[in-house]
Amino acid sequence: QVQLAESGGGLVQPGGSLRLSCAASASMFRFYIMGWYRQAPGKQRELVARITNSGITDYADSVKGRFTISRDNTKNTLYLQMNSLKPEDTAVYYCNRATSFLSWGQGTQVTVSS
Repeated sequence: QVQLAESGGGLVQPGGSLRLSCAASASMFRFYIMGWYRQAPGKQRELVARITNSGITDYADSVKGRFTISRDNTKNTLYLQMNSLKPEDTAVYYCNRATSFLSWGQGTQVTVSS
């Protein structure tokens, strides 16, 4: 069973930056279209960014220009660089395939607050 492990979250002031990582225990990782998702308290989980196996990316309008998704297929790792963070970015962040979800990891908490 493929496992996903997110890390890199924390408490940051508005305008700050964080870099999230997602380690996947899957040799097939390089073939997956992967995404970063987030779930804020009381809200549904939403897709914020995704990347194809060839590196094509797209983003939710709310994070476009501030977040950058990337991947290292040699390390089976997905990244999310988050800049110019806003309080509304506060959420638990998860990685998963963009379709046909794998089992969800525990996520990593991102809190943007002064």
